[in-house]
Formats: sequence, structure tokens, C-alpha cells
Amino acid sequence: MEGSGPRKAIGFWILVASLVTSFAWLAYPLYVIRPFRHQGARELAAALSAIQTQPVVDAICVVLALAGLACYWRAQPRRSRRILAAVGTLAVGAFAALSQVNVYELMFHPDTHPLFAAARQTKIDADDKVLAVRLGGSARAYPIRTIAYHHIINDVVGQVPIVATY
Repeated sequence: MEGSGPRKAIGFWILVASLVTSFAWLAYPLYVIRPFRHQGARELAAALSAIQTQPVVDAICVVLALAGLACYWRAQPRRSRRILAAVGTLAVGAFAALSQVNVYELMFHPDTHPLFAAARQTKIDADDKVLAVRLGGSARAYPIRTIAYHHIINDVVGQVPIVATY
């Protein structure tokens, strides 16, 4: 690291720490909470805690990254390294913005208009699993294969609004 030593080093390490922290706060909950993966109680609690603290951690990371960039920029004479530091700062901002998007809500949206047919008219294999609901004289069966994609089925059974999920 050339230039005015301590200031450049401090700015560089603040920027690196902000980049690593903002990426970790984005990636860890996505890794732990992803579908079709076993989640341990402690790692799930840590991921949910990270999600709850994300806005504060992201704001701190963005402020520190900007401060680190300013410090590094003044001390670094080489244009290519300044640009690289600016890209790192933009990445911190991008990670902060992306952490506000719940990708699982985008992937798994409720089926609000399920289609039904009589059991004899369906093409469900005899060994397919279904989630069955009976209310009063009405009954519905939701194939697990369908629920696995949507995770939520909004329906009305016997004039009662229900949410079928597992």
C-alpha cells in the first residue's frame, strides 16, 4: 500500500470490513433459510437475528464504507485503486439494497385461484400425497406436489376462507 500510510491503511481496512460484513448479512440468512434444506435451531435463530438487525448493520456498513472510501481516496495516488475502492463501496450499497428484498416471497407466491376437479377426473397417481381439508359438507384435497411450489393455497371450503400450507 503506497501513499500516506496510516490513513490509506485505515480507509482500506474499513472498506474491506464493511464489504465483508454487508455481504455476510446478506448471504447468511439466504443460505440458512433456503428451501429444501435442514435448518438447525441455532443457525436459524442466528439467521433470523441477522434479518432483524439487517437495516441497522447495513446503514452502518454504508456509512463506514463511504468514510473508508473518502479516507482511502485522499491517501491513494493510483487511479485504478481508487476506482476499485469505489466499486467496493458501491458493492456495499448494493448488498444493503438487496438485503431488503425477500427472494422467497418472490419465488413462492400464494396460489389464489386454485383449480378443482372431481377426484375421478384428476391425473394424480394413487401414491401421490395430498393435504385434505373437510369443513361441513365440503372437502378439498391439495396435492403436495402443487403446494411444494406455492407453499400457500388460499381457498374457500364450505364458505369458510382457509389457507392450506405445510
